[in-house]
Amino acid sequence: MSAGAFPEPVVVTAGSTDPRAPLVVLLHGRGADEHSILGLARALPPGPAYAAVRAPIAEGGGFAWFANRGIGRPVAESLRATMDWFRTWLDAVATDGRPVVLIGFSGGAAFAGGLILDDPERFTGAAVLYGTLPFDAGVPTGPGRLAGLPVFVAQGTEDTVIPRELLDRTWTYLDGESGALCTARRDAVGHDVGPAALEHLAEWLSERVALPAAD
Repeated sequence: MSAGAFPEPVVVTAGSTDPRAPLVVLLHGRGADEHSILGLARALPPGPAYAAVRAPIAEGGGFAWFANRGIGRPVAESLRATMDWFRTWLDAVATDGRPVVLIGFSGGAAFAGGLILDDPERFTGAAVLYGTLPFDAGVPTGPGRLAGLPVFVAQGTEDTVIPRELLDRTWTYLDGESGALCTARRDAVGHDVGPAALEHLAEWLSERVALPAAD
């Protein structure tokens, strides 16, 4: 499926309405929708503009970012098509060097990971929450691929949704071989954003973004 086969993005927003403000894009999990993740913005810094985007593939009463060949394992052709679709939207709303940070949960974490691996220089940072990078799915995962890119990783030691081997591989790659400026934490929670991780995510994000100076 090509990017043009998908519907126009459905987006809900919070925070700043200044078109120059840093843009934080919230990417929901598989089978959920944009409203399920917008609430995160209430616990995050007030300065940025927040945009929760609905994934383009209908699934299970909600939506998904890509077709799967197994949990946490995107079909490469599907991931490519949805990333191209997303980038068309992003490039229209984030122009003139506007900072962009991605925050993805579960399937949205894999999608955020695909985007930064595909074009790391496009983004100011990314948070990979309770999910895996899209390994073996057509995006580069070689040494130094994310050199210097700030990445926040949160995982639950009791997570039984994402295969442990993928969580471990994601942790090891981001905290080492990728070259990312990695902030990583594991908490005794399952497949959900724990309060401690959310607090540290807010601190991390506040260091990544700042409102543009007034004219």
